[in-house]
Amino acid sequence: MLTSTTPVPLGAAIRSLPYLCRAAAYPVNEVRAIPLGSHGVASPRLALRWLRERTQHITDQLDAPYAQPGLHWLTDEAEHERALAYMTSGMGYQLTLHDESTRYVLLVYPAGPTS
Repeated sequence: MLTSTTPVPLGAAIRSLPYLCRAAAYPVNEVRAIPLGSHGVASPRLALRWLRERTQHITDQLDAPYAQPGLHWLTDEAEHERALAYMTSGMGYQLTLHDESTRYVLLVYPAGPTS
């Protein structure tokens, strides 16, 4: 049986999640960042999953030499545990990749209280 519920505005749903995940591209000769996506999650493990997925998407589009740091990060279990420890303790975690013309920043941080 399907039941109807009152829709929750997207902004309200994100405010209730403890971690915000964001990805952006920063072209060398541009003033503004290009948003590549954002997502709210309820746990550090879900944040790490998001980081892995976005890192894979970005490395898939980079030339091989520039993709290597991201590919290494994807298989670095010790670094994943370190990221989880940071997030669990309430700190943010940032991963930066780049090619010759763009810097890609993936960021997870606690949502914190909203007003």
